[in-house]
Amino acid sequence: MTVGAAGGGAAGGGTAGGGGGSSDSSQALFDRARAVIPGGVNSPVRAFRSVGGTPRFIASGAGSHLTDVDGNDYVDYVCSWGPLILGHAHPDIAAAAKAAIDKGSSYGAPTAAEVELAETITEAVPGVGMIRCVSSGTEATMSAIRLARGATGRDKVLKFAGHYHGHSDALLASAGSGVATFGLPDSPGVTAGAAADTIVVGWNDRAGVESAFAKEPEGIALVVCEPVAANMGVVPPDPGFLKFLRDITASHGALLLFDEVMTGFRLGRGGAVSHFGVIPDLVAFGKVVGGGFPLAAFGGRVDLMRRLAPEGPVYQAGTLSGNPVAVAAGLAQLRLLDDEAYAGLQRRADRLIRGLSDAFAGAGVAAQIQRVNSMFSVFFANEPVRDYDAAKATDHGRYARFFQGMLARGHYLPPSGYEAVFVSLAHSEADLDATIAAAKDVAPELVA
Repeated sequence: MTVGAAGGGAAGGGTAGGGGGSSDSSQALFDRARAVIPGGVNSPVRAFRSVGGTPRFIASGAGSHLTDVDGNDYVDYVCSWGPLILGHAHPDIAAAAKAAIDKGSSYGAPTAAEVELAETITEAVPGVGMIRCVSSGTEATMSAIRLARGATGRDKVLKFAGHYHGHSDALLASAGSGVATFGLPDSPGVTAGAAADTIVVGWNDRAGVESAFAKEPEGIALVVCEPVAANMGVVPPDPGFLKFLRDITASHGALLLFDEVMTGFRLGRGGAVSHFGVIPDLVAFGKVVGGGFPLAAFGGRVDLMRRLAPEGPVYQAGTLSGNPVAVAAGLAQLRLLDDEAYAGLQRRADRLIRGLSDAFAGAGVAAQIQRVNSMFSVFFANEPVRDYDAAKATDHGRYARFFQGMLARGHYLPPSGYEAVFVSLAHSEADLDATIAAAKDVAPELVA
Protein backbone atom coordinates (compact mmCIF):
# COMPACT_ATOMS: atom_id res chain seq x y z
CA MET A 1 0.00 0.00 0.00
CA THR A 2 1.26 3.43 -0.90
CA VAL A 3 -0.16 6.37 1.02
CA GLY A 4 0.50 9.96 0.00
CA ALA A 5 0.19 13.12 2.03
CA ALA A 6 -3.10 13.70 3.78
CA GLY A 7 -5.13 16.78 3.10
CA GLY A 8 -8.20 17.81 1.17
CA GLY A 9 -10.80 20.48 1.53
CA ALA A 10 -14.43 19.82 2.35
CA ALA A 11 -16.84 19.56 -0.55
CA GLY A 12 -20.41 19.41 0.65
CA GLY A 13 -21.99 16.24 1.94
CA GLY A 14 -23.19 17.39 5.35
CA THR A 15 -22.16 15.88 8.65
CA ALA A 16 -20.99 12.44 9.60
CA GLY A 17 -23.24 9.38 9.60
CA GLY A 18 -25.95 9.12 12.21
CA GLY A 19 -25.78 5.43 13.05
CA GLY A 20 -27.50 2.27 11.92
CA GLY A 21 -30.55 2.43 14.21
CA SER A 22 -33.67 0.44 13.42
CA SER A 23 -34.01 -1.64 10.28
CA ASP A 24 -37.67 -2.58 10.78
CA SER A 25 -38.94 -0.89 7.61
CA SER A 26 -36.09 -2.30 5.53
CA GLN A 27 -36.84 -5.77 6.89
CA ALA A 28 -40.54 -5.40 6.05
CA LEU A 29 -39.69 -4.33 2.51
CA PHE A 30 -37.17 -7.16 2.17
CA ASP A 31 -39.84 -9.67 3.23
CA ARG A 32 -42.23 -8.25 0.62
CA ALA A 33 -39.52 -8.18 -2.04
CA ARG A 34 -38.57 -11.82 -1.58
CA ALA A 35 -42.12 -12.79 -2.55
CA VAL A 36 -41.89 -11.05 -5.93
CA ILE A 37 -38.14 -10.57 -6.70
CA PRO A 38 -35.62 -13.46 -6.61
CA GLY A 39 -33.72 -13.10 -3.35
CA GLY A 40 -35.51 -9.82 -2.73
CA VAL A 41 -33.01 -7.83 -4.83
CA ASN A 42 -32.35 -6.96 -8.46
CA SER A 43 -28.60 -7.50 -8.23
CA PRO A 44 -27.26 -10.26 -5.96
CA VAL A 45 -24.64 -8.43 -3.82
CA ARG A 46 -27.36 -6.10 -2.51
CA ALA A 47 -28.84 -9.00 -0.51
CA PHE A 48 -26.10 -8.78 2.20
CA ARG A 49 -25.61 -12.56 1.99
CA SER A 50 -21.86 -12.43 2.59
CA VAL A 51 -22.06 -9.94 5.47
CA GLY A 52 -25.35 -10.97 7.06
CA GLY A 53 -28.19 -8.87 8.38
CA THR A 54 -30.90 -6.92 6.64
CA PRO A 55 -30.12 -5.06 3.42
CA ARG A 56 -30.93 -1.39 3.76
CA PHE A 57 -33.61 -0.08 1.44
CA ILE A 58 -32.59 3.43 0.46
CA ALA A 59 -35.01 6.33 0.42
CA SER A 60 -32.69 9.08 -0.79
CA GLY A 61 -29.13 10.21 -1.35
CA ALA A 62 -27.59 13.67 -1.06
CA GLY A 63 -23.93 14.52 -1.44
CA SER A 64 -21.92 11.86 0.38
CA HIS A 65 -24.87 10.53 2.37
CA LEU A 66 -27.65 7.97 2.06
CA THR A 67 -30.86 7.84 4.06
CA ASP A 68 -32.72 4.55 4.38
CA VAL A 69 -36.44 3.95 4.77
CA ASP A 70 -36.04 3.78 8.56
CA GLY A 71 -34.54 7.27 8.59
CA ASN A 72 -30.96 6.15 9.28
CA ASP A 73 -28.20 8.31 7.81
CA TYR A 74 -24.99 6.83 6.37
CA VAL A 75 -21.78 8.17 4.89
CA ASP A 76 -21.76 6.29 1.59
CA TYR A 77 -18.61 4.63 0.21
CA VAL A 78 -20.38 2.52 -2.41
CA CYS A 79 -21.39 5.55 -4.51
CA SER A 80 -23.62 3.36 -6.71
CA TRP A 81 -20.58 1.10 -7.23
CA GLY A 82 -18.34 3.90 -8.41
CA PRO A 83 -19.97 6.33 -10.84
CA LEU A 84 -21.01 9.02 -8.35
CA ILE A 85 -17.69 10.84 -8.28
CA LEU A 86 -19.54 14.08 -7.52
CA GLY A 87 -21.84 12.48 -4.96
CA HIS A 88 -25.57 11.88 -4.90
CA ALA A 89 -27.99 14.30 -6.58
CA HIS A 90 -25.31 16.74 -7.71
CA PRO A 91 -27.19 19.86 -8.84
CA ASP A 92 -25.51 20.12 -12.25
CA ILE A 93 -26.22 16.47 -13.08
CA ALA A 94 -29.78 16.66 -11.79
CA ALA A 95 -30.43 19.83 -13.79
CA ALA A 96 -29.04 18.30 -16.98
CA ALA A 97 -31.16 15.17 -16.60
CA LYS A 98 -34.29 17.17 -15.83
CA ALA A 99 -33.74 19.44 -18.82
CA ALA A 100 -33.28 16.42 -21.07
CA ILE A 101 -36.35 14.56 -19.84
CA ASP A 102 -38.48 17.67 -20.26
CA LYS A 103 -37.75 17.33 -23.98
CA GLY A 104 -38.57 13.62 -24.08
CA SER A 105 -37.23 10.49 -22.42
CA SER A 106 -36.21 8.55 -25.53
CA TYR A 107 -36.43 8.97 -29.29
CA GLY A 108 -34.91 5.87 -30.85
CA ALA A 109 -33.07 8.32 -33.10
CA PRO A 110 -29.69 10.07 -32.95
CA THR A 111 -29.10 13.27 -30.98
CA ALA A 112 -26.42 15.97 -30.91
CA ALA A 113 -25.54 15.07 -27.31
CA GLU A 114 -24.46 11.56 -28.37
CA VAL A 115 -21.95 13.13 -30.73
CA GLU A 116 -20.63 15.40 -27.96
CA LEU A 117 -20.26 12.44 -25.59
CA ALA A 118 -18.34 10.47 -28.21
CA GLU A 119 -16.08 13.46 -28.84
CA THR A 120 -15.51 13.91 -25.11
CA ILE A 121 -14.50 10.27 -24.58
CA THR A 122 -12.31 10.02 -27.67
CA GLU A 123 -10.50 13.24 -26.76
CA ALA A 124 -9.83 12.00 -23.22
CA VAL A 125 -8.72 8.40 -23.71
CA PRO A 126 -5.62 7.63 -25.81
CA GLY A 127 -6.17 5.07 -28.55
CA VAL A 128 -9.96 5.38 -28.54
CA GLY A 129 -10.88 6.79 -31.94
CA MET A 130 -14.57 5.88 -31.98
CA ILE A 131 -17.18 4.71 -29.47
CA ARG A 132 -20.56 3.03 -29.58
CA CYS A 133 -23.01 3.72 -26.73
CA VAL A 134 -24.90 0.90 -24.99
CA SER A 135 -26.89 0.72 -21.76
CA SER A 136 -24.79 -1.45 -19.44
CA GLY A 137 -21.27 -2.68 -18.82
CA THR A 138 -22.38 -6.20 -19.69
CA GLU A 139 -23.48 -5.00 -23.14
CA ALA A 140 -20.23 -3.08 -23.60
CA THR A 141 -17.91 -6.03 -22.95
CA MET A 142 -20.16 -8.54 -24.72
CA SER A 143 -20.30 -6.34 -27.82
CA ALA A 144 -16.55 -5.63 -27.79
CA ILE A 145 -15.85 -9.36 -27.68
CA ARG A 146 -18.19 -10.01 -30.60
CA LEU A 147 -16.36 -7.28 -32.52
CA ALA A 148 -12.98 -8.83 -31.69
CA ARG A 149 -14.10 -12.24 -32.89
CA GLY A 150 -15.51 -10.74 -36.05
CA ALA A 151 -12.33 -8.80 -36.73
CA THR A 152 -9.90 -11.66 -36.10
CA GLY A 153 -11.95 -14.62 -37.33
CA ARG A 154 -11.00 -16.43 -34.11
CA ASP A 155 -13.16 -17.86 -31.34
CA LYS A 156 -11.15 -18.07 -28.12
CA VAL A 157 -11.22 -15.42 -25.40
CA LEU A 158 -8.69 -15.32 -22.57
CA LYS A 159 -9.86 -13.81 -19.29
CA PHE A 160 -8.50 -13.74 -15.75
CA ALA A 161 -9.87 -15.55 -12.71
CA GLY A 162 -11.78 -13.16 -10.48
CA HIS A 163 -12.28 -10.52 -13.16
CA TYR A 164 -15.93 -9.70 -13.76
CA HIS A 165 -17.00 -8.48 -17.18
CA GLY A 166 -20.75 -8.65 -16.83
CA HIS A 167 -23.10 -11.61 -16.88
CA SER A 168 -22.91 -12.67 -20.51
CA ASP A 169 -22.51 -16.43 -20.78
CA ALA A 170 -18.90 -16.80 -21.90
CA LEU A 171 -17.57 -14.40 -19.27
CA LEU A 172 -19.06 -15.97 -16.15
CA ALA A 173 -16.26 -18.54 -15.95
CA SER A 174 -14.29 -17.82 -12.75
CA ALA A 175 -15.85 -14.39 -12.47
CA GLY A 176 -15.59 -11.97 -9.58
CA SER A 177 -18.12 -9.55 -8.07
CA GLY A 178 -21.43 -11.18 -7.10
CA VAL A 179 -20.33 -14.51 -8.55
CA ALA A 180 -17.39 -14.57 -6.13
CA THR A 181 -19.50 -13.30 -3.25
CA PHE A 182 -21.94 -16.17 -3.62
CA GLY A 183 -19.31 -18.82 -4.25
CA LEU A 184 -20.52 -19.50 -7.78
CA PRO A 185 -17.42 -19.94 -9.95
CA ASP A 186 -19.66 -20.74 -12.88
CA SER A 187 -23.38 -20.31 -13.43
CA PRO A 188 -26.00 -22.93 -14.26
CA GLY A 189 -27.58 -22.02 -17.55
CA VAL A 190 -24.27 -21.41 -19.27
CA THR A 191 -23.81 -24.06 -21.92
CA ALA A 192 -20.65 -26.10 -22.33
CA GLY A 193 -20.31 -24.58 -25.78
CA ALA A 194 -20.36 -21.05 -24.44
CA ALA A 195 -17.72 -21.85 -21.85
CA ALA A 196 -15.53 -23.91 -24.19
CA ASP A 197 -14.12 -20.87 -25.95
CA THR A 198 -13.16 -19.14 -22.69
CA ILE A 199 -9.63 -19.64 -21.35
CA VAL A 200 -9.16 -18.66 -17.70
CA VAL A 201 -5.72 -17.71 -16.35
CA GLY A 202 -4.65 -16.35 -12.98
CA TRP A 203 -4.27 -12.57 -12.69
CA ASN A 204 -0.65 -11.45 -12.81
CA ASP A 205 0.35 -14.92 -14.07
CA ARG A 206 2.69 -14.32 -17.02
CA ALA A 207 3.55 -17.99 -17.36
CA GLY A 208 -0.14 -18.90 -17.55
CA VAL A 209 -0.76 -16.40 -20.34
CA GLU A 210 2.31 -17.60 -22.25
CA SER A 211 1.15 -21.20 -21.89
CA ALA A 212 -2.31 -20.35 -23.20
CA PHE A 213 -0.86 -18.71 -26.29
CA ALA A 214 1.54 -21.61 -26.80
CA LYS A 215 -1.45 -23.98 -26.90
CA GLU A 216 -3.56 -21.65 -29.07
CA PRO A 217 -1.02 -19.60 -31.06
CA GLU A 218 -3.58 -18.57 -33.67
CA GLY A 219 -6.83 -19.31 -31.85
CA ILE A 220 -7.16 -16.49 -29.31
CA ALA A 221 -9.17 -13.55 -30.59
CA LEU A 222 -8.97 -11.42 -27.48
CA VAL A 223 -7.48 -11.01 -24.04
CA VAL A 224 -9.86 -9.15 -21.75
CA CYS A 225 -8.99 -7.81 -18.33
CA GLU A 226 -9.90 -5.24 -15.77
CA PRO A 227 -6.67 -3.22 -15.88
CA VAL A 228 -7.12 -2.88 -12.14
CA ALA A 229 -9.05 -5.86 -10.82
CA ALA A 230 -11.91 -4.42 -8.79
CA ASN A 231 -14.45 -7.23 -8.60
CA MET A 232 -12.40 -9.52 -6.37
CA GLY A 233 -11.39 -6.53 -4.32
CA VAL A 234 -8.88 -4.05 -5.70
CA VAL A 235 -5.88 -6.01 -7.01
CA PRO A 236 -3.54 -3.90 -9.16
CA PRO A 237 -1.51 -5.40 -11.99
CA ASP A 238 2.08 -6.26 -11.20
CA PRO A 239 4.54 -3.72 -12.63
CA GLY A 240 4.84 -4.33 -16.36
CA PHE A 241 2.02 -6.88 -16.54
CA LEU A 242 -0.28 -4.77 -18.74
CA LYS A 243 2.62 -4.00 -21.09
CA PHE A 244 3.30 -7.74 -21.23
CA LEU A 245 -0.33 -8.33 -22.26
CA ARG A 246 -0.04 -5.64 -24.92
CA ASP A 247 3.10 -7.20 -26.34
CA ILE A 248 1.98 -10.85 -26.33
CA THR A 249 -1.38 -10.10 -27.92
CA ALA A 250 0.23 -8.01 -30.63
CA SER A 251 2.80 -10.69 -31.38
CA HIS A 252 0.08 -13.33 -31.85
CA GLY A 253 -2.39 -11.24 -33.83
CA ALA A 254 -4.86 -11.15 -30.92
CA LEU A 255 -6.62 -8.06 -29.57
CA LEU A 256 -6.50 -6.57 -26.07
CA LEU A 257 -9.61 -5.24 -24.31
CA PHE A 258 -9.45 -3.15 -21.15
CA ASP A 259 -12.71 -3.42 -19.21
CA GLU A 260 -12.76 0.07 -17.71
CA VAL A 261 -16.33 -0.10 -16.45
CA MET A 262 -14.89 0.53 -12.97
CA THR A 263 -11.69 2.44 -13.75
CA GLY A 264 -12.75 4.59 -16.71
CA PHE A 265 -12.83 8.29 -15.71
CA ARG A 266 -12.34 7.11 -12.10
CA LEU A 267 -8.57 6.68 -12.05
CA GLY A 268 -8.20 9.90 -14.01
CA ARG A 269 -9.47 11.62 -17.10
CA GLY A 270 -7.85 9.01 -19.33
CA GLY A 271 -8.67 6.09 -17.05
CA ALA A 272 -6.31 3.15 -16.74
CA VAL A 273 -5.07 3.68 -20.29
CA SER A 274 -3.44 6.96 -19.29
CA HIS A 275 -2.58 5.85 -15.75
CA PHE A 276 -0.51 2.88 -16.92
CA GLY A 277 0.50 4.20 -20.34
CA VAL A 278 -0.63 1.05 -22.15
CA ILE A 279 -2.99 1.42 -25.11
CA PRO A 280 -5.27 -1.57 -25.79
CA ASP A 281 -7.19 -2.18 -29.00
CA LEU A 282 -10.59 -1.84 -27.34
CA VAL A 283 -11.92 -0.26 -24.14
CA ALA A 284 -15.26 -0.80 -22.39
CA PHE A 285 -16.71 2.08 -20.36
CA GLY A 286 -19.59 2.24 -17.89
CA LYS A 287 -20.60 3.71 -14.55
CA VAL A 288 -19.05 7.17 -14.69
CA VAL A 289 -19.93 8.07 -18.30
CA GLY A 290 -23.63 8.01 -17.38
CA GLY A 291 -23.32 10.19 -14.28
CA GLY A 292 -25.29 7.59 -12.32
CA PHE A 293 -27.77 6.76 -15.10
CA PRO A 294 -27.84 3.53 -17.16
CA LEU A 295 -25.23 4.21 -19.82
CA ALA A 296 -22.08 2.47 -21.04
CA ALA A 297 -19.96 2.41 -24.16
CA PHE A 298 -17.17 0.58 -25.90
CA GLY A 299 -14.61 1.99 -28.24
CA GLY A 300 -11.16 1.64 -29.69
CA ARG A 301 -9.23 1.75 -32.92
CA VAL A 302 -11.13 3.31 -35.80
CA ASP A 303 -10.44 0.41 -38.15
CA LEU A 304 -11.96 -2.01 -35.64
CA MET A 305 -14.95 0.13 -34.78
CA ARG A 306 -15.80 0.60 -38.46
CA ARG A 307 -16.49 -3.14 -38.60
CA LEU A 308 -19.69 -2.52 -36.62
CA ALA A 309 -23.03 -2.25 -38.43
CA PRO A 310 -24.08 -0.23 -40.30
CA GLU A 311 -20.52 0.32 -41.64
CA GLY A 312 -19.41 -3.28 -41.26
CA PRO A 313 -20.77 -6.79 -40.82
CA VAL A 314 -20.59 -7.13 -37.00
CA TYR A 315 -24.10 -6.51 -35.69
CA GLN A 316 -24.86 -4.63 -32.48
CA ALA A 317 -27.93 -2.57 -31.65
CA GLY A 318 -30.06 -1.21 -28.79
CA THR A 319 -33.19 0.93 -28.68
CA LEU A 320 -32.04 2.79 -25.56
CA SER A 321 -28.38 3.07 -26.58
CA GLY A 322 -27.38 6.72 -26.20
CA ASN A 323 -30.53 7.49 -24.21
CA PRO A 324 -30.74 11.32 -24.13
CA VAL A 325 -31.33 11.57 -20.37
CA ALA A 326 -28.36 9.36 -19.48
CA VAL A 327 -26.13 11.07 -22.03
CA ALA A 328 -27.02 14.50 -20.62
CA ALA A 329 -26.20 13.34 -17.09
CA GLY A 330 -22.93 11.77 -18.20
CA LEU A 331 -21.83 14.87 -20.07
CA ALA A 332 -22.62 17.06 -17.07
CA GLN A 333 -20.37 14.91 -14.89
CA LEU A 334 -17.52 14.59 -17.37
CA ARG A 335 -17.39 18.37 -17.82
CA LEU A 336 -16.60 18.73 -14.11
CA LEU A 337 -13.90 16.05 -13.92
CA ASP A 338 -10.75 18.09 -14.46
CA ASP A 339 -7.28 17.84 -12.92
CA GLU A 340 -8.39 19.68 -9.80
CA ALA A 341 -11.23 17.22 -9.29
CA TYR A 342 -8.93 14.21 -9.53
CA ALA A 343 -6.44 15.82 -7.16
CA GLY A 344 -9.30 16.27 -4.70
CA LEU A 345 -10.27 12.62 -4.99
CA GLN A 346 -6.67 11.61 -4.36
CA ARG A 347 -6.41 13.76 -1.22
CA ARG A 348 -9.59 12.31 0.21
CA ALA A 349 -8.49 8.74 -0.51
CA ASP A 350 -5.08 9.43 1.06
CA ARG A 351 -6.68 10.79 4.21
CA LEU A 352 -9.15 7.92 4.56
CA ILE A 353 -6.65 5.16 3.82
CA ARG A 354 -4.09 6.54 6.25
CA GLY A 355 -6.75 6.72 8.97
CA LEU A 356 -8.02 3.18 8.35
CA SER A 357 -4.46 1.85 8.30
CA ASP A 358 -3.77 3.51 11.66
CA ALA A 359 -7.00 2.07 13.08
CA PHE A 360 -6.13 -1.50 12.12
CA ALA A 361 -2.49 -1.17 13.17
CA GLY A 362 -3.47 0.31 16.51
CA ALA A 363 -5.68 -2.69 17.26
CA GLY A 364 -3.13 -5.21 15.99
CA VAL A 365 -5.41 -6.33 13.12
CA ALA A 366 -3.65 -7.67 10.03
CA ALA A 367 -5.09 -5.82 7.04
CA GLN A 368 -4.04 -4.99 3.52
CA ILE A 369 -5.46 -1.81 2.05
CA GLN A 370 -4.91 -2.04 -1.69
CA ARG A 371 -5.62 1.00 -3.81
CA VAL A 372 -5.17 2.67 -7.12
CA ASN A 373 -5.96 6.37 -6.84
CA SER A 374 -9.44 6.83 -5.32
CA MET A 375 -10.61 3.20 -5.31
CA PHE A 376 -9.41 0.70 -2.74
CA SER A 377 -10.26 -2.47 -0.84
CA VAL A 378 -9.71 -3.74 2.67
CA PHE A 379 -8.43 -7.31 2.79
CA PHE A 380 -8.00 -8.95 6.18
CA ALA A 381 -4.81 -10.85 5.39
CA ASN A 382 -1.15 -10.93 6.37
CA GLU A 383 0.19 -10.50 2.84
CA PRO A 384 -0.78 -8.41 -0.20
CA VAL A 385 -3.34 -9.97 -2.53
CA ARG A 386 -2.12 -10.59 -6.10
CA ASP A 387 -4.74 -12.94 -7.53
CA TYR A 388 -8.16 -14.53 -7.09
CA ASP A 389 -6.96 -17.44 -4.98
CA ALA A 390 -5.38 -15.02 -2.51
CA ALA A 391 -8.54 -12.89 -2.47
CA LYS A 392 -10.65 -15.94 -1.66
CA ALA A 393 -8.25 -16.91 1.15
CA THR A 394 -8.63 -13.60 3.02
CA ASP A 395 -10.76 -13.47 6.18
CA HIS A 396 -14.21 -12.68 4.80
CA GLY A 397 -15.83 -13.38 8.17
CA ARG A 398 -13.76 -10.60 9.69
CA TYR A 399 -14.75 -8.32 6.82
CA ALA A 400 -18.41 -9.05 7.60
CA ARG A 401 -17.87 -8.01 11.22
CA PHE A 402 -16.09 -4.86 10.08
CA PHE A 403 -18.93 -4.05 7.68
CA GLN A 404 -21.61 -4.52 10.34
CA GLY A 405 -19.69 -2.51 12.91
CA MET A 406 -19.29 0.37 10.50
CA LEU A 407 -22.92 0.16 9.34
CA ALA A 408 -24.13 0.37 12.93
CA ARG A 409 -22.10 3.57 13.31
CA GLY A 410 -23.49 5.15 10.17
CA HIS A 411 -20.92 4.28 7.48
CA TYR A 412 -22.03 2.34 4.41
CA LEU A 413 -19.26 0.17 2.95
CA PRO A 414 -19.51 -2.43 0.16
CA PRO A 415 -21.50 -5.42 1.50
CA SER A 416 -18.84 -7.87 0.28
CA GLY A 417 -15.10 -8.24 0.76
CA TYR A 418 -14.81 -8.75 -3.00
CA GLU A 419 -15.83 -5.20 -3.83
CA ALA A 420 -14.15 -1.79 -3.95
CA VAL A 421 -14.56 1.26 -1.73
CA PHE A 422 -15.16 4.49 -3.63
CA VAL A 423 -14.42 8.01 -2.46
CA SER A 424 -16.30 10.98 -3.94
CA LEU A 425 -15.72 14.70 -4.10
CA ALA A 426 -18.78 15.10 -1.89
CA HIS A 427 -17.00 13.48 1.06
CA SER A 428 -16.08 16.24 3.48
CA GLU A 429 -13.26 16.25 6.00
CA ALA A 430 -15.90 15.71 8.67
CA ASP A 431 -17.18 12.64 6.83
CA LEU A 432 -13.71 11.15 6.49
CA ASP A 433 -12.74 11.89 10.08
CA ALA A 434 -15.98 10.35 11.36
CA THR A 435 -15.36 7.22 9.30
CA ILE A 436 -11.82 6.95 10.65
CA ALA A 437 -13.09 7.41 14.22
CA ALA A 438 -15.69 4.69 13.66
CA ALA A 439 -13.01 2.34 12.30
CA LYS A 440 -10.88 2.93 15.38
CA ASP A 441 -13.90 2.05 17.48
CA VAL A 442 -14.66 -1.12 15.49
CA ALA A 443 -11.09 -2.40 15.01
CA PRO A 444 -10.63 -3.84 18.53
CA GLU A 445 -13.78 -5.95 17.95
CA LEU A 446 -12.00 -7.64 15.01
CA VAL A 447 -9.10 -9.02 17.02
CA ALA A 448 -10.83 -12.19 18.18
